Amino acid sequence: MSEATATTRPLEPDFEAITDEELLAYRDAENRFRASSAARTILGEPDPGAATEWQEIALPGRDLPVRVYRPAPNGGDEASARTDLPLVVHVHGGGFVGTAAQCDWTNSHLAARLPALVVSVEHRLLAPDSPLAQAADDGWDVLDHVVRHAAQWGIDPARTAVFGESCGALISALTAIRAREAGLELKAQVLVNPVVDVTGTMYDHASIAEHAYSPTRALPQLRLCQRLAVPPGTDAGAVSPLYADDLSGLAPALVVVPTQDAVADHGRRYAERLREAGTPVRLSEYPGAKHAFLTLPGVEPQAEAAQAEILQFLRAALAK
Repeated sequence: MSEATATTRPLEPDFEAITDEELLAYRDAENRFRASSAARTILGEPDPGAATEWQEIALPGRDLPVRVYRPAPNGGDEASARTDLPLVVHVHGGGFVGTAAQCDWTNSHLAARLPALVVSVEHRLLAPDSPLAQAADDGWDVLDHVVRHAAQWGIDPARTAVFGESCGALISALTAIRAREAGLELKAQVLVNPVVDVTGTMYDHASIAEHAYSPTRALPQLRLCQRLAVPPGTDAGAVSPLYADDLSGLAPALVVVPTQDAVADHGRRYAERLREAGTPVRLSEYPGAKHAFLTLPGVEPQAEAAQAEILQFLRAALAK
């Protein structure tokens, strides 16, 4: 395959008429682009203070890739030699498309500057044979695995946070709930432009109506995500954090909402529910920012400010 072929971004398909075969072909081509050096003009350059590598984790019934970010070795620098780093388990967005590599800019900065071990989950993407419940299992199983093997990973399991974007924020929110149920105390959860409802009320928000087709064609993508996420006969409420029975006792949350986003009200409403349940939450809105803005520092001027806020929030939450 030539370099040009590997790094040329595919045209966005018609998500309302896309076939299963076309979806898989588009996903493969789009993810090749997102993982390429050519994409860095929009996705941002990784922080040179972090070392990044792919690893595989052996989970029940499957081996799952994760993208691991550590403070880079730097001579006698104590941070790079530490074996008690805080842990941040990250989940990328995209739903039916996406890769952990698209988040190198933010995750490498967090690893270098907190400093921390950041493990980004290459979760199973939504597809006709891969519903949201499987991706949710991936998020929780990676967290559980790394915490249970803390010495092997060089982390302090008592200082752990989850962090997700878009559909990944949904997975992270579900992971925070599962952590509470398992008796694992998280120090923080960061939810950026979260989708938190895949039930029939998913579209019953003013922000959906306002931004269904502007600034992007969001509604067809959301409809495709919902169709793939919850096949007929699936309990959509079970994978919709907005409708969790109990949101009390969860890790303190930072909910980041770009205002020019069809799912902006998802984030606002989830923050309200967390607050009503007594879970500490900070809702931070970025006026004029678009969905996925945090992953697009090359074209979204507020990405750096949001990254700095996330860094500050996690540094305070994960401090000894």
